Parts: sequence; structure tokens; C-alpha cells
Amino acid sequence: MPREPHAYLADILESCDAIDAAISGMQIDSYLSNRLVRSSVEREFTIIGEAVLALSHKAPNIFAAITGARRIVDFRNRLTHEYPTVDDELVWGLAKVDLKVLKGECEELISQLDSAD
Repeated sequence: MPREPHAYLADILESCDAIDAAISGMQIDSYLSNRLVRSSVEREFTIIGEAVLALSHKAPNIFAAITGARRIVDFRNRLTHEYPTVDDELVWGLAKVDLKVLKGECEELISQLDSAD
């Protein structure tokens, strides 16, 4: 059964929350020294990238409304296919700064979808 855009946005929000929980109270040095947390965060970013990619096909208007959507998909590809070159400090920065923007945009998009129903 095909999934609706709302489900992909919900997946993104769930992954944002999981990343927040994984790094809560952590400083960068703790993050860098904890492979389990880094792996968890990278896995959630991969899910985010997959969901954004699905939106590019199923709801191009929603994809276009997400800041840096193409870069999110590209980042997912890098995490998956070029994992030895992943910069852990970059991932940390994305988790600490950019994730808030993505989460806010997805919450707004879900609200708009709910209002349209």
C-alpha cells in the first residue's frame, strides 16, 4: 500500500526526535568518542534522507518546501555509500543546528496537510 506524504513527514520528525534524544546533554567530545551514538545519529539521518527522497517523487511540492532537500538526500547517499569520508564534526553540527530548521518545517508541512483534509 503506497504511503502518503504525511507518513514520510512523520518519519522525519520521529528521526529528528531520536537524534535529539541520542545527543541530549552531550558535548562534541563525548559524541566523537561514542561510536554507538554516532552510528545511531547517522542511521536516523539516513532515514531522514530516504523520507525526503520519497517526497521528491510522491510530493514534489513538499520536497521543494524543505530547505536544502536535495542536500539532505545527498547527505544520505554519502552516509550510505561514502561512509569512510563522513566528517563526524559535520554530522554533529547538522544535528545541533540544522535539525531544528528541518523539524520546524516538517511540523508546519504536517499542519498544512492536516488543515487541507
